[in-house]
Amino acid sequence: MRGLHVALVLCGVVLFGCGQRGEITYAPEAAGVGATKEVFLSTTRAIDPATGRFGFGRVPADSYARYVVQIPPDREPGEINWPPRSRRPNPRTDFLTVEEQLFDEAVDFRAALARTIRDQPRDQREVIVFAHGFNTTFSEGLYRIAQLDHDLDLPGVAVHYSWPSRGKPLAYLEDRDSAIFARDGYEALLNEVVDAGAERVVIVGHSMGSFLTMEALRQLAIEGNRTVLGRIKGVILISPDIDVDLFHQQATRIGALPQPFYVFTSQRDRALALSSRLTGKRDRLGNLTDPTMV
Repeated sequence: MRGLHVALVLCGVVLFGCGQRGEITYAPEAAGVGATKEVFLSTTRAIDPATGRFGFGRVPADSYARYVVQIPPDREPGEINWPPRSRRPNPRTDFLTVEEQLFDEAVDFRAALARTIRDQPRDQREVIVFAHGFNTTFSEGLYRIAQLDHDLDLPGVAVHYSWPSRGKPLAYLEDRDSAIFARDGYEALLNEVVDAGAERVVIVGHSMGSFLTMEALRQLAIEGNRTVLGRIKGVILISPDIDVDLFHQQATRIGALPQPFYVFTSQRDRALALSSRLTGKRDRLGNLTDPTMV
């Protein structure tokens, strides 16, 4: 896992920061101006009939897709620049989608992912699976993963699990229910990744995506799915929005946690502050200052 530790320290700084919000702009004619990043994706989001793209509604069946995102050359590391509506997209400054492929069946997704994994050097047949956090739209999650993959020069193949967050700061409780709703879909994605031939899987969960990650691992352990658990060679939870007692219970049910197992905490995460107020419990796993409390 080349440079993983350093990369994840940076990841804790830049992941899902504040800033301008936007939507996917599909511009295949812009290909070749900047670097491109391929992102495989699974989601339990429903298609928004108004836009024809994945929104915030929930569907029980998993959808699978592949995107190629162009990273513009004229920007600062960590930045995501959305094309403003006041002008035409500029491929030198704006993030753009140059390829979009929706798969009819999981088997088609698995075959495409398998081809990409086989194209990697033998020592990099690794998949990094990301689960976004609270208050994240489909487009924000997708572009953030592409940005991280590019800026941190991560090894292996990027795979994103896009659970149906509402993408609104006042929809915390709805997002919590959506994360619980999405557990089976996340578990199914991990099975697909392993079946596609990933020799090593690293999971990164942010905020509420960390809760979702622990729940998926718990389900795999309850089912005795040692095939998938055995391929997971690292778990990183960034500002995890998990009650400390619940984390203990999840970890106990999982048993031997995948190693290495990192927890990055933050005292400035606004989602954790909101979670503490809504739940009436000040301490969340992601805002602890004393590691002995875990």
